[in-house]
Amino acid sequence: MYNLTGNDTIEENEKRVGEAMKLTFIGAAHEVTGSCHFLQAVGKNILIDCGMEQGPDLYENPGLPIPESEIDYVFLTHAHIDHSGMLPALAKKGFRGQIFATFATADLCNIMLRDSAHIQEFEAEWRNRKGRRAGKPEYEPVYVMQDALDAIELLVPCQYGERITICDGIQIRFTDVGHLLGSASIEVWATEEGVTKKIVFSGDVGNLDQPIIKDPSYTETADYVVVESTYGNRIHSAEKPDYLGEFTRIIKETFDRGGNVVIPSFAVGRTQEMLYFIREIKEQGLLKEYQDFDVYLDSPLAIEATKVFTKNMRDCFDEEALALVNSGVNPLVFPGLHTSTTSDDSKMINFIEKPKVIISASGMCDAGRIRHHLKHNLWRPECTILFVGYQANGTLGRKLLEGEKNVKLFGEEIEVHARIESLHGVSGHADMNGLLKWIGGFRGHVERVFVVHGEDTVTEEFAQTVEEKFGYKTWAPFPCCEADLISNEIINEGVKVPVRPKKAAQRRADTAFDRLVEAGKRLLDIIYRNEGLSNKDKAKFESQINNLADKWEE
Repeated sequence: MYNLTGNDTIEENEKRVGEAMKLTFIGAAHEVTGSCHFLQAVGKNILIDCGMEQGPDLYENPGLPIPESEIDYVFLTHAHIDHSGMLPALAKKGFRGQIFATFATADLCNIMLRDSAHIQEFEAEWRNRKGRRAGKPEYEPVYVMQDALDAIELLVPCQYGERITICDGIQIRFTDVGHLLGSASIEVWATEEGVTKKIVFSGDVGNLDQPIIKDPSYTETADYVVVESTYGNRIHSAEKPDYLGEFTRIIKETFDRGGNVVIPSFAVGRTQEMLYFIREIKEQGLLKEYQDFDVYLDSPLAIEATKVFTKNMRDCFDEEALALVNSGVNPLVFPGLHTSTTSDDSKMINFIEKPKVIISASGMCDAGRIRHHLKHNLWRPECTILFVGYQANGTLGRKLLEGEKNVKLFGEEIEVHARIESLHGVSGHADMNGLLKWIGGFRGHVERVFVVHGEDTVTEEFAQTVEEKFGYKTWAPFPCCEADLISNEIINEGVKVPVRPKKAAQRRADTAFDRLVEAGKRLLDIIYRNEGLSNKDKAKFESQINNLADKWEE
């Protein structure tokens, strides 16, 4: 997790603030999460996103070059925690400005930031309980509930498509990019001493033909573009997945065996898609033998998020979903849907013998009520655990997908006899072609494209792809890279120092692939530490690495 504030002196900070129209990349630079970009223009300090890093750090990140109290505004692309999750920490450290977001994003942040604060407090309590027994100092949570409430109070909801004057010299506009309810790219017009530059931040660009929400909209003009690259080197299947057919098959086969379908699902976005599919299965009579089957939504956050989806139907739903709304149908509600709010409600689900569908969080099975449902269903061969989202390395979800036969839940060893399935093709991110299509929407001259929010090598690969296809100058910034937007110069290439890997005795890689990745990081660390080698030794080192790469590319 990056530190919000770096270690610059007051004099250096004052000098930085006085510099005109500069963009500094704080987070999601050569990394996938923790989006945070720092724009200085017309004497204002502006953040575009303030996200939490999720997963391991790859590069050292010094953080913001000024105190948080000196930030004037935050422009927020969407509510996912890797884009919004450090807003409470910003408020905790003195930020009292305004946070501009779409109406749906503001509504989602109202529940997601509170939920994140609850997780931070719970983790701190758990760590301190263990730490006290070991004589360790108190662990302070990143932020607490009051910090989240303080940040929520600063939200300013905005309409899509409206050009908004923030202050003299700064205007913005939100455009739907179809990634999540309320997600947006943000156009920023900055005028400094008679010169106007337009910077467009992509946020996360959505996939085409997703259920419920609209396809991405495109922007036609920009001087600078900051684009994500999550799937910058991957292509989704050309054949549209048959979600309904596959989902129906899994439910039917499980019910025929007398078992439950347990779905670990992300509370915001993916859960609502599953509800949408189940309503279609019921409406189309695809499971005639089990037409009245029950579905239990067991996640307070998912229940609240579903209410936000319903509230924002008119502004955010696509034509198909909106047609249902106009005909009097709520596309996220159907007969047999039960919601569980209290822990007692949750526990009772597993005493119901009738085969059913259980949707619960968290999506990767590392926390939340889903772990109780796994405890009650993993050992039963008649049941199915259905994954509908990405499972990160090291998570329980990933272990189950990779065939783990024994897991520990609540201190109890559980043998895995349930069928493990995955609903392939469900992705909220544009692939490489989708990202290129979004960039292709720009007409006229673009001075430079900055590629962020991607895995280390993917940012470089996608930057090269964009340069070759469109002829634009590109740059994949490292943490704290600085760009002068008046002269179009990179004035500081940023911090390229890898986070030092733990010693082998401290590491516990969960899979062979994890160990391979760690070896790659170690090699990168060695490369940077040997920058001072003679040219002869560098050439020898390069040759050895290329020989190794050639061997494994064959």
